[in-house]
Amino acid sequence: MSGGVDSSVAASLLKREEYDVIGVHLKISKYCNPQDEEDARAVANILNIPFYVIDITQEYQSTIALDTIKNYALGLTPNPDALCNRLIKFGYVFDLLKKLGMDYIATGHYAKKEKINNEEVIKIPKDKNKDQTYFLWGIKKQRIKKILFPLGDLTKEEVRKIAKDFDLPVAEKKDSQGICFLGPIKLIDFLKEFLPENRGLILDSKGRILGNHPGYYFFTEGQRHGLNIKTGDGPYYVALKDPKRNYIIVARENEEILYSKKIKLKNVNFLVSKNFLNNITKNNKIEVLTRCRYRQPLIKAIFDIKNKILEFETPVKAIALGQSAVFYYNDILLGGGVIAKRLN
Repeated sequence: MSGGVDSSVAASLLKREEYDVIGVHLKISKYCNPQDEEDARAVANILNIPFYVIDITQEYQSTIALDTIKNYALGLTPNPDALCNRLIKFGYVFDLLKKLGMDYIATGHYAKKEKINNEEVIKIPKDKNKDQTYFLWGIKKQRIKKILFPLGDLTKEEVRKIAKDFDLPVAEKKDSQGICFLGPIKLIDFLKEFLPENRGLILDSKGRILGNHPGYYFFTEGQRHGLNIKTGDGPYYVALKDPKRNYIIVARENEEILYSKKIKLKNVNFLVSKNFLNNITKNNKIEVLTRCRYRQPLIKAIFDIKNKILEFETPVKAIALGQSAVFYYNDILLGGGVIAKRLN
């Protein structure tokens, strides 16, 4: 229970369905807002359920926060929320609660779970605008049967109405924004605590110098704001980063360098069985729907399982190395991987 409306309503619905519910709030960093814990505790009191706070600051900092800093330093754009789901929420915390005798772990994620041919799979939820399956691709597939997603068949509007029906004090609370462990802190301000200013050149696709930057690791592919390019012929987008030479290469909207047709993945994880995969695979390839950025529209692609290559039907703008590429079969979450290389 984060203290937000989604996890609060998830707990409320389970209590109504006569589950024996226990509320757990995770303290994950020094940036956590104390009010969130108080809000979660207030909801637990209203629901008359036990409430516990687990301080996992040390575990979180040594995994998610450290991984985030290391990857940005390498010029990558990591996805800490996806890593958190794999290693922390459905990893460390899942194991801890299982040892304490819990049968299921439930969250306020907007995702669905459904049984298909005796196999439980994760699906895109009713509310497509709030779909959070993008961040779930890395969890262990054998844990799906022990996870509950009570909000899968609800829209955000319906969730807020239920919160009002339960007289929950968080019914109108604003959604949290940004990276979960940073709270209100901006990512660039967090990175500046660990990564020094390292001034370098901003070049266009033809190698012309357009300006300077304070460090390639403070930017990501597709970024438009903050470049401080004043040539008057923009807008420019970050197309590539060159950590070795400390360059940022930028391009205008229709330049070819900004787009990719094919990418290589690493750390690929599937959330369906081998039988499921075999039924939809032809010549070691699967026709999928995919996105390489949260909220990006799903597009058609072919995934080569053996070579871990994802080829898009149409070129995709601003592929960021280190981000998650997540793929679906219709509305079923098949899995995903980390973007390792742009092939063209």
